[in-house]
Amino acid sequence: MTLNDDPYLSGHLLVAMPNMPDERFDRTVIYICAHNEEGAMGLVVNKAMDDLTFPDLLEQLDIVPTGYHEAIKVHFGGPVEAGRGFVLHSPDYMQDATMMVDDRVALTATVDILQAIADGQGPDKSLLALGYAGWGPGQLDDEIKANGWLHVEADADLVFGAGLDDKWEQAMVKIGIDPRMLSDEAGHA
Repeated sequence: MTLNDDPYLSGHLLVAMPNMPDERFDRTVIYICAHNEEGAMGLVVNKAMDDLTFPDLLEQLDIVPTGYHEAIKVHFGGPVEAGRGFVLHSPDYMQDATMMVDDRVALTATVDILQAIADGQGPDKSLLALGYAGWGPGQLDDEIKANGWLHVEADADLVFGAGLDDKWEQAMVKIGIDPRMLSDEAGHA
């Protein structure tokens, strides 16, 4: 099977249409970590949590940082299991619990990666998220068919880039759509 024949979207970005009925996903970009006949799982990559910082999270987990220097945002990964942490990252950091999504992105959901990041030994690129977006069997496919989502192949700038406010527009442009030309109202002939 060639990549173009694969009906599943692991390693792709979902981009919410302007008429997204679920306000939790308004103008979201979601990296799909897993998509198969059993359902789908992804992480929102363009919404930071306002009430929790990386130092706060480390303190809650009794992790004493020794080597990180950059401001790391904690993202709203989605509404499912909101207290569970996930780190999307470049494949230069691996452990037994790491799942390779594709050859450019891995996912680790253990506290060990947070310790590594806090010690300056983590992956080169990473995105920390609490919670995830999940779909049951066929649910995501139905939402795509109902024009709730567009999808596009992921790239590192969209996944790991710092500019959260314009990721949705960047993803639309990558698809080939000028977001200013979209309407959230259905047209009639």
